[in-house]
Order: sequence, then structure tokens, then C-alpha cells
Amino acid sequence: MVTRALDVVMLGPPGAGKGTQAKRVAAAFELLHISTGDLLREEVAKGTALGEEAKGYMNRGELVPDELVGKMLAKRLHSQRAALGCVYDGYPRTSAQGILLDGLLAELGRRVDAVLYLNVPDSDILARITGRRSCPSCGAVYHVRTQPPKVDGVCNACGVALVQREDDREEVVRERLRVYREHTAPLLDYYRGRKILREADGGLSPDEVFKRVREAMETVRA
Repeated sequence: MVTRALDVVMLGPPGAGKGTQAKRVAAAFELLHISTGDLLREEVAKGTALGEEAKGYMNRGELVPDELVGKMLAKRLHSQRAALGCVYDGYPRTSAQGILLDGLLAELGRRVDAVLYLNVPDSDILARITGRRSCPSCGAVYHVRTQPPKVDGVCNACGVALVQREDDREEVVRERLRVYREHTAPLLDYYRGRKILREADGGLSPDEVFKRVREAMETVRA
């Protein structure tokens, strides 16, 4: 049994499957799944003071400042739902955010206990993301190789022509990978130095990846 809160960071390049694995870890270990993107959307939808402030940046196409995201994160961490611990999905993304998260957890007498890194080669990421096709009508998502529609280029449910989202195009994905290597990859050394980094092959099937991640989590709980 876990006798104290358990805080776990999920890291990896865009398209590595962080969201899928973070949700599975949260469910398996009774932790709160935290995505800062979801936090932002919730605060904006509720019309809170933090949400209104964030909305201004988002409407201008600007990044929401770390300080503002930190306030939203602090609010969630102080909730009863977060008392047993959290899985941080794709956050922190920079060393500055990593330091911010450390400070927020320290206020609660907690720390990052483990960092689960899904390692996937750029070639696999490109194949995964650029192969996605979406239905503009119902939102269904397919993949040209691993999950193709029954009729090429047509949604199974709607019969509508599938499209490739702008952010799934190769040039966009390559830029996202460049930004990841520049800003997020240094976090690996930061956490490796603290001996809390655990690596899993994110190129395997989702079930196999979760098996590896679960085994890593068991060593954290031991």
C-alpha cells in the first residue's frame, strides 16, 4: 500500500503516447491524471479569473506564462483529488517548469518520485503522426497503416472525406521535435541526475509499453 502521495512525471517526444500511458498509470495506481492543457481549458470554460487571464494569451496566439500555469497547477494540487498523488502528462516541458513543479510539491511536503520516459525514435514519431487522418465531421481518427478506414480516405461512420490536420504535417512535426530536443530533452539529464528517471521503449504496442511502465512503477512503490 502507498503510505504517502506518489507524484510521477510522464515524459517523451510528441506522439510518444504519453497521454495514453499517463491515463492508464493514473487508473492503475489511483492517482490524479494532470494535463496542463486540460487545466487551461477547464479554467477558461469555467470563466475563472485564472481562465480569463489565460484566455487573453491564448487568443493572441501566445504561450501562457509559466507563472500562470503554475497557479492553476497549485490550485489542483491543493484539491482533495490530488491528495494521493498525481501523474503529470507532458509537464514539465522545460527545466524552468521542472523547478516550478519541485517548488509546488515541496510546499505540500512532496516531491517528484519518478519520471517515466517513453523513448521513441524520430522516424517512428514521424510515421505515427503524419499517417493520422481525421474526420472533419465526427472527429474519428484513423491511421493510413495501423488503423485504416474500410474505404481509403473515407470515414467509416460518416462517409466524409478524411483530412490530415495541419499539425500532423511532416514539416510541423519536425519542428515540434526540434523544439522538444531543445527545451524538453535537457530535463532528462536533470531527472537522471536525481536517479528517478526510468526509461521504457515507447515504440512497442500500447499494452506492452504499459507493462514496462507498470514494472517501473512497482520499483517506485517498493
